[in-house]
Amino acid sequence: MDTTETTATAASDNSRTVVLDTPIRRANGSEITEVQLLKPNAGALRGLSLTELLQMNTLALQTILPRITQPQITKPDTANLDAADLVALGTALVGFLVPKAQRADFLTE
Repeated sequence: MDTTETTATAASDNSRTVVLDTPIRRANGSEITEVQLLKPNAGALRGLSLTELLQMNTLALQTILPRITQPQITKPDTANLDAADLVALGTALVGFLVPKAQRADFLTE
């Protein structure tokens, strides 16, 4: 697999790593090339509509990603994400919201 492709891989049931097509460049000169998403709990989902998350609504993703990413990406970082990277992060997140019985099918489609 080409490492420059945007990919989401299952690290466990509680986290997923997404390799970014376009690195996030920080003001201090550092770059983030991959982001680990942690499975959101009810606290991370506060104030959000699950329907909007399942639809990968941009504003909903920009709200939740800073709550569940390592290294933590900020809301301004999410506003500057490449569209393909936002889709990859959203897809990985939605995978957490799908029941375990359907998760394997969802992640391979």
